[in-house]
Amino acid sequence: MGTYVPNTESQKRSMLDTVGVGAVEELFASVPKEMLVDRLDLPEGMSELSVRQAVTAMARKNRVYDTVLRGAGAYRHFIPAVVKSITSREELVTAYTPYQAEISQGILQSIFEYQTMICTLTGMDVSNASVYDGATAAAEALAMCRDRKRNKAYVSACADPQVIETMRTYCFGSEMELALIPERDGRTDLEALKGLLAADAACVYLAQPNYYGNMEDARATGEIVHAAGAKFIMGCNPIALAVMETPAACGADVAVGEAQPLGLDAAFGGPYLGYMAATKAMFRKLPGRIVGQTHDVDGNVGYVLTLTAREQHIRREKASSNICSNQALCAFTAGVYLTAMGSEGLRQAAALSMSKAHYFAAELEKIGMPRVHTGEYFHEFVTKCDSPEKVLQALDAHGILGGLPVEGGILWCVTEAVSREELDRAVAVIEEVC
Repeated sequence: MGTYVPNTESQKRSMLDTVGVGAVEELFASVPKEMLVDRLDLPEGMSELSVRQAVTAMARKNRVYDTVLRGAGAYRHFIPAVVKSITSREELVTAYTPYQAEISQGILQSIFEYQTMICTLTGMDVSNASVYDGATAAAEALAMCRDRKRNKAYVSACADPQVIETMRTYCFGSEMELALIPERDGRTDLEALKGLLAADAACVYLAQPNYYGNMEDARATGEIVHAAGAKFIMGCNPIALAVMETPAACGADVAVGEAQPLGLDAAFGGPYLGYMAATKAMFRKLPGRIVGQTHDVDGNVGYVLTLTAREQHIRREKASSNICSNQALCAFTAGVYLTAMGSEGLRQAAALSMSKAHYFAAELEKIGMPRVHTGEYFHEFVTKCDSPEKVLQALDAHGILGGLPVEGGILWCVTEAVSREELDRAVAVIEEVC
């Protein structure tokens, strides 16, 4: 079918030499080989209509599950119809973070409102206009906290493994040291943390709830971190923030997270949305773009990009961050979702997710699959299971995407989008297998 990329062979060779690889395929070395397709199996000379029909038939092989009991960083929540109705409008789909305030008041205001709602959720003083995803936000937060004397980040081993890997990549590039805080019984070992923190500690990152769905003792963690003179970063599920203590109440200096649950589909892994918020003391270290409210010469309210003359823009070699762009449309979507749901709607979504997860956990325990960990949890939990693959295959045969196999069992997730009848059907299938 040819190519839509007009680069010549010499241009491709020059680009590959610049990045230090021998072939384009090496850029995808981290992707499992079974996921790669050399070319689509299509005959030569097909018409556009025939190609579209053939590719559509291939797409039908993708499995779309009616019931989803898996989370681990990507969550299926109910999205009110008004969200997609508004965000799919042509003038909004094409909008980008604006430089010319004179002709961009609409999108500037939408981002300002998004920032305001993120501050309300987290209790923090200031938010940026978002970054690429939650893992990027967490990694950028580490860079915010470093200085000449403190160059070591401590990260809970109970955080999402993919978030930890993104942090490692950032730390490698900036020559910042990263150390993991051990896990004990599905939570961060605070006694171990006390022994680890030294004079070089720049910050501590804690996920709330953590990767296993468990609620951490964030207040105690914050006290330990600040006693050592370090900064406290919390990575929070934004839906859980509707019913749990805010990062500000727990003493966090920076709050970050993946905002995909706020009106964005799981969508095969993206595009997602990283939210970032901080205290006033950390304001000038917050990366990316920030929209502020002001007044024009006539006293009318207006919106502008504020603090734009920062090092990440004009003295990049001295910057703690070089991130510039943001997920403007995704942030706008989150803002519309939060507006449509309102505080009560968001609280109801969180409460339903939590209560249904607890119901499902209790039903699984009745059939011999108890929780691995004790204590409080939000809408995810790990259960013991001797044959995870057999259980998941049986659920798959009934149109149910089961939990994620992890060490010691299965990590389940329940949101408000799953009905009690669906949970009972899943339990019946699992009981028959076990």
